[in-house]
Amino acid sequence: MRCPSCKEVNKDKVIDSRATDGGAAIRRRRLCTVCKRRFTTKERIEEELRLAVIKNNGTRVPYRREKLLVGIDHACYKLPLDVDCIDELVDAIEGDIFKNHDREVTSAEIGECVARRLRKLNHIAYVRFMSVYRKFKDVDEFIDEIREVKARAAVESPAQQTLFDETD
Repeated sequence: MRCPSCKEVNKDKVIDSRATDGGAAIRRRRLCTVCKRRFTTKERIEEELRLAVIKNNGTRVPYRREKLLVGIDHACYKLPLDVDCIDELVDAIEGDIFKNHDREVTSAEIGECVARRLRKLNHIAYVRFMSVYRKFKDVDEFIDEIREVKARAAVESPAQQTLFDETD
């Protein structure tokens, strides 16, 4: 491991280890023996490396958790959702993906899984995500999606924050 402060390699010792993310990762606190700085590392199973994502144009790329996290971060920007909540969401989405797909998954299936989970978590983040995912071209598409979300919310989760006042 390379110290993020002094950049020395393999000059650290582990001072604490614990399972995180429901046992899917190990968080290790480390101490650099050269500069005495403490830092944290996270270890994950390499299972995600063998999964290929089939993009809309037919190309295959390796699955990357970071890409999923960045997309969800954009959808949740400036919303009252903490980092742990977003990490749990990504873990749940990955759980769905790895449970149902062994070697390949389409980007469309990942998008639908993200949409399904985001709709339950936060309606505003869901509409933001869908605007990019479905490539909305005009305001009418936004309005249609918002109406659908409002109709479902009235049935599924009446306690969640509404998108707009009921003045339309």
